Amino acid sequence: MATSRKSSPQPARHAFANTLKSFRTASGKEGQFYSLPALAKQFPEIKRLPVSIRIVLESVLRNCDGRKVTPEHVEQLARWAPNAERKDEIPFVVSRVVLQDFTGVPLLADLAAMRSVAVKLGKNPKKIEPLVPVDLVVDHSIMIDHYGKKNSLDLNMKLEFQRNRERYEFMKWGMQAFDTFGVVPPGFGIVHQVNLEYLARGVHKRKDNVYYPDTLVGTDSHTTMINGIGVVGWGVGGIEAEAAMLGQPVYFLTPDVVGFEMTGRLREGVTATDLVLTVTELLRKHKVVGKFVEFFGEGTRTLALPDRATIGNMAPEYGATMGFFPVDEKTIDYFQGTGRTKAEIEAFEAYFKAQGLFGVPLAGEVDYSQVVKLDLGSVTPSLAGPKRPQDRIELGQVSRQFADLFSQPAAHNGFNRPAELLHTRFHVHRAAEGVADVAPDGKPTPAGAPRSVVEMEANKPALATAHAEARSATSPAKGADPTVGNGDVLIAAITSCTNTSNPSVLLAAGLLAKKAVEAGLKVQPHIKTSLAPGSRIVTEYLTETGLLPYLEKLGFSIAGYGCTTCIGNAGDLTPELNEAITSNDLVCAAVLSGNRNFEARIHPNLKANFLASPPLVVAYAIAGTVLKDLMTEPVGKGKGGRDVYLGDIWPSSDEVHALLKFAMKGKAFRDNYAKVATDPGKLWEKIQGVSGTAYTWPASTYIAEPPFFAQFALEKGAGKASGTGGEGQNDAQLPSVLGARIMALFGDSITTDHISPAGSIKESSPAGQWLRQHGVQKADFNSYGARRGNHDVMVRGTFANVRIKNLMIPPTADGSREEGGVTLFQNEGALQGEKMFIFDAAMQYMAQGTPTVVFAGEEYGTGSSRDWAAKGTQLLGIKAVVARSFERIHRSNLVGMGVLPLQFKVGDSWETLGLVGNEVIDVVPDAALTPQSDARLVIRRADGTVREVVVTLRIDTPIEVDYYRAGGILPFVLRQLLEG
Repeated sequence: MATSRKSSPQPARHAFANTLKSFRTASGKEGQFYSLPALAKQFPEIKRLPVSIRIVLESVLRNCDGRKVTPEHVEQLARWAPNAERKDEIPFVVSRVVLQDFTGVPLLADLAAMRSVAVKLGKNPKKIEPLVPVDLVVDHSIMIDHYGKKNSLDLNMKLEFQRNRERYEFMKWGMQAFDTFGVVPPGFGIVHQVNLEYLARGVHKRKDNVYYPDTLVGTDSHTTMINGIGVVGWGVGGIEAEAAMLGQPVYFLTPDVVGFEMTGRLREGVTATDLVLTVTELLRKHKVVGKFVEFFGEGTRTLALPDRATIGNMAPEYGATMGFFPVDEKTIDYFQGTGRTKAEIEAFEAYFKAQGLFGVPLAGEVDYSQVVKLDLGSVTPSLAGPKRPQDRIELGQVSRQFADLFSQPAAHNGFNRPAELLHTRFHVHRAAEGVADVAPDGKPTPAGAPRSVVEMEANKPALATAHAEARSATSPAKGADPTVGNGDVLIAAITSCTNTSNPSVLLAAGLLAKKAVEAGLKVQPHIKTSLAPGSRIVTEYLTETGLLPYLEKLGFSIAGYGCTTCIGNAGDLTPELNEAITSNDLVCAAVLSGNRNFEARIHPNLKANFLASPPLVVAYAIAGTVLKDLMTEPVGKGKGGRDVYLGDIWPSSDEVHALLKFAMKGKAFRDNYAKVATDPGKLWEKIQGVSGTAYTWPASTYIAEPPFFAQFALEKGAGKASGTGGEGQNDAQLPSVLGARIMALFGDSITTDHISPAGSIKESSPAGQWLRQHGVQKADFNSYGARRGNHDVMVRGTFANVRIKNLMIPPTADGSREEGGVTLFQNEGALQGEKMFIFDAAMQYMAQGTPTVVFAGEEYGTGSSRDWAAKGTQLLGIKAVVARSFERIHRSNLVGMGVLPLQFKVGDSWETLGLVGNEVIDVVPDAALTPQSDARLVIRRADGTVREVVVTLRIDTPIEVDYYRAGGILPFVLRQLLEG
């Protein structure tokens, strides 16, 4: 458990020693704490601060040592004003760090590389040690290759371990090498639910008996699910997480806090998923990007803890840093129901009451920057989609909305297809009897041989074809060829993330399945159905209530525990279905209970993706199409051909409530998580890693020593301006970027899905070619996510997404734009550039000593918090990114990797400047790198003309200046550790 590892170090001295007070638990145990009520005697404003700000203030107060955290920091935050100018920087020392495995492996690789540097410099490698507890939950590596069978879970986990053995061996090394680094093995659940049910302790205690609240950062953007239990925490990039666990505060500008007042109660038949989709839509309209959102009011008090966690989870979708719920009686109930000890719960409750932080505020008790209101009684059954999570649609409007969007242009979020084709259907032709699919060499393979599956092209891992069965559960059933048409639901997934902590909607799905089976309803066998709970506890209560067999009968068998469909780990469809979709340009659908539905994220061939509650996922699987209005039309035909409507099978709130007692049994939670340390499973036990305090870097195409410290020295170098012959990662880095070429011109909404290496690795791509050169067969490529620990693979996959559009490439005759990670390499003196992969161009530019820059539009870097989006950018020799606006985490990560983020002034863009890609660029910031100061952008065109424009330097805080000048956050922290 997190509490078994080292706590945060005690500050050497304290400027507010008079705030150190005592509190007593119900059992009489005494503890000490840094008292906010005591501090309020000096700063009366504290009493009206938002609860989330007060918890951050406690960290600043407790860690005030006069060095990293000063008395001025305490005063600045204590005097927080709702609508003040935001220019103060908060040094926030978190209690712990949480990682998922895709982001955790490169972070562990960086730690291992730091230890290697220590050894080379004759230093003790144990100087490199996380200073706060770090927990890595292995949850992103499971894929839904097999589904619809009782053994699907076992088959999928065996494939997972076959694909990821080298990564898991590396994790095993980390577990024995670091005192404060723990791993929750595969098969326990998704990181967010494990965090809620197991890792979160409420309060922590130092060796000197000082208690402090649980706070954290995590390397998954949906870390905010933990906000549901009153924990201040959010998602950061792996780069920022490394700094946090190595003793650096998380620095951020004092935020606005939006108060979200809830009144009333949810109506009968309305689920927590409907509520969160409504909240997401509402907060997106109020533009809460980068702000804290804090929920309050009588309606908030009525929400069960899992409902709160569901809303907190979606904070990235409504754009907020957090979606925070204060601690109250519902939080205590949840801790009891999930098996926390009596002593932990008593300390938790007594501490928060002593701090004056217990209870959900009512209207007028707290000052907020703005207030948004919602009457819970106004929430209606809803879905969101087909391309964005904030695009909520009332259930009765889904069919009409899809039909309208079918022929709308892409600019209006539509699919640009002729309206007359909406109801056209096509046959899905199966392979001939006795012959499987086509092998890579083009020859048919006999039935029983490993299948070749069309490689997924966007954000999805491909199947491990060497291990797949010739006729897996993904094949259509025998009989007449099925047909497929626009609007058909081909993936229906009760998947992890948003709903993982919420037994009410999972039990509702089970009850609906029971009623549906009893009514004689079925799911067509070609629809890929899956149930991937966030925790093994879900299986226990679905089994104990007798509902799991009904879900299984409809195809919703347990397929895995972890993050699946909403990160694209749904696995592939059959080749026959893929062929029918692509050859006829069909707009087919996925319905899933996740939180993200961006285009090509769920599956590259499914253009319409809808977020829905688990019971609606089951209902749409039965209906088989989103063109059916489930409010007025039958879901399907049951026994005797009778029409069965949604209202006939929808469970009542009383039916759900009667079963909730099975979901909150403390002993079941304790027994389950006891197995993390004592009985992780035979597959995990068989994984053996190397030992020792320093990693030996055995030959591997999965794990390699990263190059970020190749030129590291304890003495700070003089540094050079980028483009004057200096290396990209040097110390005392100077800010100017001179004589740069343009690597790419991008439009709006370039996400980390576009930038970061993610999904399958195409054989023809630079990464695929590198793997083949190193003896890896295509069937064993795995995914970029699985290979995040190898920089040679990852840098070749940066900007390589097949859906990315570099607008430097001229349009085709019909006006369309080429997709894929290509650019025009500008040869000196050539009239036009040479088209090639971005990676290949980057290597040529770097060989010449020529820096490069990227231009983009609005919302650059939105999406999941992928550190490789910044690491890959840096390794490609890109020195600056100039965009109209940035996503919070990616902007921070760029600075952390020594890449300058710059923002156009309002009204300016690369389009208004008339850039075409053959220009030479100088970026000249203020020499002092004053945060958010003006910088000059000098554009030298091919015809000899020069244009200059002013942009804003998006190095936002003084500490970011230090990071950038050190060549990035990693060299900055490493020097501090080795000199300490």
